[in-house]
Amino acid sequence: MAGMMKIEALSFQLEDLTLAALACGNKEHQPVLCLHGYLDNAASFLPFMQQIMQQTVQQGDLLASRRIIALDWPGHGHSDHRSVGAHYHFFDYVSDLVALFSLNNWPAIDIVAHSMGAMIASAFAAAFPEKVKSLTLIDSFGFICAPTEQTTSQLRKGVLSRVKPVKSNRAFSEETAIKARMHVCDLKIEHAKLIVQRSLLEVKPQPSNSIAGDDASTLYRWRSDTRLRTISPYRLSLAQGQQLFSDIKCPLQLIYGDKGMDMVATGVEQFSASVDNLTTIRLSGGHHVHMEQTKEISYLLSNFFNKIQTSV
Repeated sequence: MAGMMKIEALSFQLEDLTLAALACGNKEHQPVLCLHGYLDNAASFLPFMQQIMQQTVQQGDLLASRRIIALDWPGHGHSDHRSVGAHYHFFDYVSDLVALFSLNNWPAIDIVAHSMGAMIASAFAAAFPEKVKSLTLIDSFGFICAPTEQTTSQLRKGVLSRVKPVKSNRAFSEETAIKARMHVCDLKIEHAKLIVQRSLLEVKPQPSNSIAGDDASTLYRWRSDTRLRTISPYRLSLAQGQQLFSDIKCPLQLIYGDKGMDMVATGVEQFSASVDNLTTIRLSGGHHVHMEQTKEISYLLSNFFNKIQTSV
């Protein structure tokens, strides 16, 4: 038991890049793969993993029989950036998952995915149903789609975003980084700190490259690849997205926050008719509800996995 009760760092060497991850639980147990959202990282699942470990000690929770693995997507957290000249196409993340599954020789496993990770996992589950036992989507449902008549303008915006000068990579304090992250999302400070700390790279302080007012002794830059901030040159049409989503055949669970993203309600309206075997749960919380409601999330997952197990 003692060997299980810690969070450890992992790395997976794919053909052209190394992906980092955080994990807990017995290495011999079946994995549950956790996939984070845009500009987040594996640390967004730390509160959930800590909750699981606590329950394992206290009451032998159902999730104690699983190995929890939270991945850093390419360009995020401690994972490698894509090669020079490459970009972060949506479907390339699906290819990354295929390579990851092949490397580990994983059978069909359970996936828990948040935001952008949920969209990637949905596409993966549709295209590779033999690899996904169940799929839990957190505050995300369906895909970001655009009308076909916007194809040309989307292409133009995407290409132009790649040729714009990259903003100066100024050094800043951890406090400044946390405030900046909280300014653009609904994260609580303790949760923002977890994600930000895994997103920072320490640099030597130099007056010429530090943000005015940051006089901290230790300064940082973002680890994340600046190319992540470019605009996608293409979007799926709604018809394409619905066709793709309709090929998800595994048990599907949506957990969303009552103060989460408005696009979740839109996604349910546009995509729920495309799938069978859908369970929907609304919790009190924001877009990062999995960081806020860890006890409830762990209960819902345990119950979901148990129902699937007993129905086989």
